[in-house]
Amino acid sequence: MRILFLDLDTLRPDHLGCYGYPRNTSPNIDEVARRGVRLDNYYCSNAPCLPARAALITGQFGIRSGIVGHGGTAADLRLDGRSRGFRSALDRHSLWSFLRAQGLRTASVSSFPERHSAWWFNAGLTEWLNPGRGGMDSAEEVTPLALDWLERNARCDSWVLHVNYWDPHTPYRAPAEFGNPFADEPVPEWMTQEVLDKHRSLPGGHGARELNMWNDHAPPQYPRHPGQVETMDDFRRMIDGYDCGTRYMDGHIGMLLNTLADADVLDDTAIVVTSDHGECLGELKCYGEHGTSDYVTHRIPMIVAWPGCRTGHADKGLHYNLDLGPTLADLLGQPPRPEWQGASYAQTLKSGADCGREHLVLEQSCHGAMRSVRFGPWIYIRVIHDFYHLYPREMLFNVEEDPHEQHDLAEQRGDVRDRAARLMLDWHDDMMSRLPDAVDPLWTVMREGGPLHSRGQLRAYCERLVATGRGEHVQALKARHPDEFSAPGGR
Repeated sequence: MRILFLDLDTLRPDHLGCYGYPRNTSPNIDEVARRGVRLDNYYCSNAPCLPARAALITGQFGIRSGIVGHGGTAADLRLDGRSRGFRSALDRHSLWSFLRAQGLRTASVSSFPERHSAWWFNAGLTEWLNPGRGGMDSAEEVTPLALDWLERNARCDSWVLHVNYWDPHTPYRAPAEFGNPFADEPVPEWMTQEVLDKHRSLPGGHGARELNMWNDHAPPQYPRHPGQVETMDDFRRMIDGYDCGTRYMDGHIGMLLNTLADADVLDDTAIVVTSDHGECLGELKCYGEHGTSDYVTHRIPMIVAWPGCRTGHADKGLHYNLDLGPTLADLLGQPPRPEWQGASYAQTLKSGADCGREHLVLEQSCHGAMRSVRFGPWIYIRVIHDFYHLYPREMLFNVEEDPHEQHDLAEQRGDVRDRAARLMLDWHDDMMSRLPDAVDPLWTVMREGGPLHSRGQLRAYCERLVATGRGEHVQALKARHPDEFSAPGGR
């Protein structure tokens, strides 16, 4: 068995041709989709980068693994405690450890472990090849390492190669010489100057006036990435920057696929294409960021081309990223690890059967702190920390009719809102009843001063709001976050 695992950071499925995007951003990924199964409703249980990959590798929700944040206690795995033996439990239930136990040589090309000090990511890897730029890698720095490995190992019988590209992630980094193949193509129609002007009048991290999270600094070495979005031309620059990153990365993916074809093993190699999380490009007033627990941030692509399974099939069922481990186990004829909390969708890949869940519970605790429920056409979002956007406590969107989350229906559809809140409560009760120490790491984040990317920022940000003509929001932010406003600024 050979598996090429393409882990494409910050990739939105709705910006890929195989998911219906009109721009030609992904010809090589689209070809993989034609060879396999495309899952249309696939979500990371926890967002963004660190919690998402923790869920993938541990097979556990963040509330169980302990990783829901980007800093503090909740950025580390929950300790085994007294039950820890000579090796930790992760040695048994890491995705890589499981695959290695099936006789596969496990290798990864990724700077993710170093970016987040997430050394547990390497548990079960036989080889780790680090591009060495801590997530600031561009594809031309990743591909040579992957090609070298494939040229030496492609014809071997049993391996999995994980390749992590970052090009769609901020700051948008496709080299200048790549040009802009989308310069003459329209931008998404939902954004208008009127919508943009409204967003620019409002507060919040990574808003239209602060693409650098809390200021409008534009890194000169990344000219595709603006410091703020003032006009529709600026919006185009941001969208084109994101799409160019995707298309540039896709060309490098083509090099990997060609290497497998040249080795005469492409048809015998399983290919998995996925991401850690999506990217808000104006949705919920966030620009070039993944700081909310919403439909756009949590929804990710999942394409599986597995020898002997369905081809050209699209699945509509609801799935988590942590379902991958049980699915691979099923495909390999093995039982899943008992520590895993996911469910197999192997029958979807084999026969097209519907293996989807009735609902999903999702979480973000790195920029804001929120949980959401995805069910039917709906996403319900419960806000604990608002990333200084002054979001209401509860939001509800019909994402089939309103995929860019412009129309909050929480007040109009109280029946749906209340049903979702009950689903979240039931999930939380079930999760808490299974925890060894009954500590919810989301609330650990809040007790330690709030989400890392918001911590210590409010006082200086309120000064910026005044300086940029938005001072009318300062009192509301002070009232909602009194302890944070009185705390010393800076980190």
